Amino acid sequence: MVEYSKYNIDRSYDFWNILLQKCLDEDSVESALSVVTKAIIEILGDKSAHLKPGGLRDGETQYSVSAAVMISKEKKLNIFFAQQNFPDHQYRLKIPLDHGHPGIVVKNEQPLLLSNTDEHQDFKQILDTSRMGSSIYYPFFWKGQMLGQLICGSQARNTYRNLDLELIKPFAKIASLLWVSHNGSDTLTIEK
Repeated sequence: MVEYSKYNIDRSYDFWNILLQKCLDEDSVESALSVVTKAIIEILGDKSAHLKPGGLRDGETQYSVSAAVMISKEKKLNIFFAQQNFPDHQYRLKIPLDHGHPGIVVKNEQPLLLSNTDEHQDFKQILDTSRMGSSIYYPFFWKGQMLGQLICGSQARNTYRNLDLELIKPFAKIASLLWVSHNGSDTLTIEK
């Protein structure tokens, strides 16, 4: 496994070459997107947020999740792909297209940062195991059409910052290329 955190992603050709080669080595859209979702979970966020006052509530344990959330062909569902640290029983989770903050991102087609989800009364818990304290959502497109979004969530509040909205941008572009080059829409099942 490549330890992405040791590279300076702003200046390291090595980082991007390694990441892109790992994507190219994969033979399915989900495994290729998993390279991206693994990288963003390692790179994004303040890794010491859980140690700061108010970062975690009593009984909470620090962990983070990530996924590529794809818009279904019928544009009725958001379908989670390439999930990192999700419960096994929530593999390929499907939620209504307008549900929660992933739904807001679909509606507005704009990135969204919730540094502290406690400050957002409309935050809806998606994982059935715990409520994330900080989250980030970044949409990606092909020829002007939104395909999906990269998401990260962290148990610790104030993990994700404005800086992370900049850092995630190239990963979203890579996700678009991977989805299209692997004919990702063919993997989406017809909704019932």
